[in-house]
Amino acid sequence: MSYEIEKSDAEWRAQLSPEEYHVLRQAGTEPPHVGEYTDTKTVGVYSCRACGAELFSSETKFDSHCGWPSYYAPLAEDRVEYLADESHGMRRVEVRCARCGGHLGHVFEGEGYGTPTDQRYCINSISLTLKPAP
Repeated sequence: MSYEIEKSDAEWRAQLSPEEYHVLRQAGTEPPHVGEYTDTKTVGVYSCRACGAELFSSETKFDSHCGWPSYYAPLAEDRVEYLADESHGMRRVEVRCARCGGHLGHVFEGEGYGTPTDQRYCINSISLTLKPAP
């Protein structure tokens, strides 16, 4: 895949902390219930920590009690991309930033949450930066 923002592995390592690099560039996962945005109620926009692309709004954030921030939709479908993920013996859908390819988390459907889309975008806090509304 080609992205609007492309950097070498060395450039990503220089820009990101080791933890950010592990999640955003190696499709890692932060531990549950430790991310800075898991329980945040601040109104604003969540952007990709690697490239700054605006991805999710606090308006679509909801309490799923899964251990990671959850959203029922991205700001727009062209902001994220979806890839089949069959790692760890399961079938999941990986969510990446469409601008830089940074790993954000996964999206799940049909879990019964009372959201308009019946989807849960389970996103790593470390993949995001919150810009509070003025």
